[in-house]
Amino acid sequence: MFGYYLKLAVKSIKKNALLSMLMVLAIALGIGASMTTITVNYLMSANPIPDKSTQLFYVQVDSWDPHNAFNDDNGDPPNQITWTEANNLFNAQQATKQVVMAKSGGIIVPENQDINPFQASIRLTTGDFFTMFDTPFLFGGGWQLASDQQREQVIVLTKRINDKLFGGENSIGRTVLLAGQNYKVVGVLDAWQPMPKFYDVNNGAFDESEEVFIPFFLKETYELPNWGNTNCWKSPEGEGFKAFLQSECINYQMWVQLNSEQEKSDYLAFLNNYVSEQKALGRFPRDMNNQLLDVMGWMENQQVVEDDAKMMMWMSFMFLVVCLLNTVGLLLAKFMGKSAEIGLRRAIGASKRDVFIQHIIEAATIGLLGGLLGLALAMFGLVGIKTLYGDFVENLVSLDWVMAFTGIGIAIVASVLAGLYPTWRACNIAPATQLSSQ
Repeated sequence: MFGYYLKLAVKSIKKNALLSMLMVLAIALGIGASMTTITVNYLMSANPIPDKSTQLFYVQVDSWDPHNAFNDDNGDPPNQITWTEANNLFNAQQATKQVVMAKSGGIIVPENQDINPFQASIRLTTGDFFTMFDTPFLFGGGWQLASDQQREQVIVLTKRINDKLFGGENSIGRTVLLAGQNYKVVGVLDAWQPMPKFYDVNNGAFDESEEVFIPFFLKETYELPNWGNTNCWKSPEGEGFKAFLQSECINYQMWVQLNSEQEKSDYLAFLNNYVSEQKALGRFPRDMNNQLLDVMGWMENQQVVEDDAKMMMWMSFMFLVVCLLNTVGLLLAKFMGKSAEIGLRRAIGASKRDVFIQHIIEAATIGLLGGLLGLALAMFGLVGIKTLYGDFVENLVSLDWVMAFTGIGIAIVASVLAGLYPTWRACNIAPATQLSSQ
């Protein structure tokens, strides 16, 4: 019977093409707006490293002002650490893996004189970065702990920079002149753009990844500049670069890999002991307030999915409701317009149940068509977002199969709900009255 009712639905849609098209368009507009915002929110809040997100922890220690908390709203410790903590905690090597990092930049002078020198963003980091965050390599690999300790001038390039400097060839062993220093290429990353960029949400959770990676401690050796957010609760004691490094200013991030609850408990105890030692040296004036958050906990803490984005999603749902209310009116007009036909069907033996199923299937068919058109509108909206924000948000504005099926499902369910009242009215049409009026 389903096939027969579906055939009747298609026939009815064709018979009242203009009215049906208006209903399809109303549903499509609502679904298009909703799926655009749902997709962005869904991808913004997605787990960027699902296989290890519960093993990677962001390190926070409270080195802030004794009179004012870093975050007055919830009393959380600072969202970055000082150069002193970055050095001390990394050198302690108390976690299974640990990485300290910061953002910087410099001018690259290509070997090929046909290419003009250009500015590149730098991720200053340590060797565990690549294994902790499962970065894919096209050529070579990351560097080892010894390279960090000996401050070797090694570099990992992104695919884009390798294509630009070396035409996409295997550049392992070649030299790159960056910020006035020569670096030996040890690895070339394949395309890699975690979204959100969880390893450094302080400097733009949806910004493009840095273009080159070099050992963290070369920052001190070559006095590389600070990029990204830098906060200080008191001025450095002295002038110059070294005074800044020794200050209480925060500009660095630290992650550790802890494979069990016991390892996490042990590392938190290590942090507490470390802070106690620093208190004895006259630092860390606030109460003990250390924190370890895993990937999803850290992104929630930093409100990676902005309230504005959530508000936009709820507003789009309200727009969908308005579209459905219009659909209810159109369905009511259409079904009441078929009173004579429904009366005849009832007179020759069709039950209320038969009439109900027939018209609910027609409403669902209209919802399906509206959903398909709505997905096309959603894809158009996502292309608009990509055009507005650039190619680096490409992964954020793609409509995957999960969201496509979700959109179709919402459209069908919404149209069925919208069709309940008009269908109920159609079921209660008295056949005798309709036949006598004919």
